[in-house]
Amino acid sequence: MRTFLGATEHLFRVGWRSWQVGLCRALVSLQAAWNDFSQPVPASCGQLLTQLFLCGSLAAATTGLTHHWLVSSLRYPLGPSATTVAAICGLLMFLGLGLVPPARCLFALSVPTLGTKQGRRLLLSYSAATLAITVVPNVLSNVRAAGRVLRCVTEGSLESLLNTTHQLHAASRALHPVGLVNGRSLTFETQGNGSAFRLHMLRVTEQVLEDFSDLETLAQAAALGAQRVVAGVFVLGLLGESAWYLHRYLTDLRFDNIYATRQLTRRLAKAQATHLMASPPAWLLRAARPRLSQEELLRFLLRLGLLTLLLAATAVMVATDHVTFLLAHAAVDWAQQLSSVPITLTVKYDSAYSILDFIPFLFNQPSPERPFFSTRISNQWELRFTSPGCPLLPAQRPRVAASLAAGALQLTACATILLETYARRLRHTIAASFFTTQETKRICHLHARLQRRYDRRHRQQPSLRTSSCPNTRHGTPDGCMLSTCPTSLEMVFVVIPEGTPGLSTMLRTPLAVQTVSLALVPFVYAVAMKGNA
Repeated sequence: MRTFLGATEHLFRVGWRSWQVGLCRALVSLQAAWNDFSQPVPASCGQLLTQLFLCGSLAAATTGLTHHWLVSSLRYPLGPSATTVAAICGLLMFLGLGLVPPARCLFALSVPTLGTKQGRRLLLSYSAATLAITVVPNVLSNVRAAGRVLRCVTEGSLESLLNTTHQLHAASRALHPVGLVNGRSLTFETQGNGSAFRLHMLRVTEQVLEDFSDLETLAQAAALGAQRVVAGVFVLGLLGESAWYLHRYLTDLRFDNIYATRQLTRRLAKAQATHLMASPPAWLLRAARPRLSQEELLRFLLRLGLLTLLLAATAVMVATDHVTFLLAHAAVDWAQQLSSVPITLTVKYDSAYSILDFIPFLFNQPSPERPFFSTRISNQWELRFTSPGCPLLPAQRPRVAASLAAGALQLTACATILLETYARRLRHTIAASFFTTQETKRICHLHARLQRRYDRRHRQQPSLRTSSCPNTRHGTPDGCMLSTCPTSLEMVFVVIPEGTPGLSTMLRTPLAVQTVSLALVPFVYAVAMKGNA
């Protein structure tokens, strides 16, 4: 038994070590791929080939997802037009990523942008459009099916009623030669024109169904147009938000410059100014710190409450879709199961006469009757509750895939509330990896800002000895050399010491998050396009 347990423990340890080594090697490969992808100008032939391979893979994935999006979600006709549009999008994507380094940065920034407020709005808008194009027309189709059941039952019942009156009238005509007694006769007739009444009822029901059909067509066209517009706004909004962030990052040194990165820590240590971080300001955030403040948690709960109301409204819409389907399905099944009722009308007529019947009446005796005529007439017909010339419409089942996709987008929007802080940090890290010179200037500016804060608190003049960027103009340090400020590549890529790196060290680097985000770019867009697949 001990031998078996020892062997099991040994296998578990070997498997755990193998998994760690494999994960570390995968992270190293992803680090190298991200390093090559974020280089503005390839330094070697290997980096150029890696960039072309990554750009080609992303362009191919974009082409396939765009074609699937156009055909399944946006309802474009399947043919050369959709294929041509998807191919043009893929070609433009490949040329933009391969030739324009800021385009690669925008493409990488679009993933963490989904975690911001603007990305959350885009996700919610696309989710609402997906529900509108699937739920509303489906509800109208089921209402139309229920209306068709009402029309067929009304038409069939009216025909049966008119047929019954006709049969009774035929029976009275059969008794006419012998049914006259003292000028009296039995007559069945309809009040008014039965055919005109039937045509009027058919015209009314047909008008109601046409109104529902027009409303359904209008709703489908409006929802499809809204989804196409929202789809374009979704993509353009992501790229526009990423471009706005990149523009502010490159033009404003104070914009989103609130992170205590490893470069800042090394710079302060090199300048012997670690005392500036002894009591850091409240606005300074540690990029590698996973914990959230109480204010961030409170803001998360408030926004989550608002999104919970939206989820409840979505659940009500989906429940309405299912309820209308169940009602329409039950009505159609009930109408299909209505069977015809056979009716048999039997009329038995007996006539007799009496002579001087008042004489027996005087003596309180019944008057004798003598039979005069006896007849028996039988008519048969069927009573139908549905008209044979009125076809029933089937009930439309709810599109569960679209509802699940909309719910997944809304849950993703809920998750972005919690991940918004990390998304902002990730955007800063991605931009810093593409523009190292600008990140160096931003670190110098943040160093000078911390120095001024420290001097104000201690009521001293800015010390020229503790800062390597003494000359500032408009808040921007002049004379900050690249040799004195570490490059921002160290912010993204951790220098791996000799030997096998530890798993905990690899997981603490922000590059793991960046590379995984880059690999999941097609998946994020696929979730948004799964609405009507």
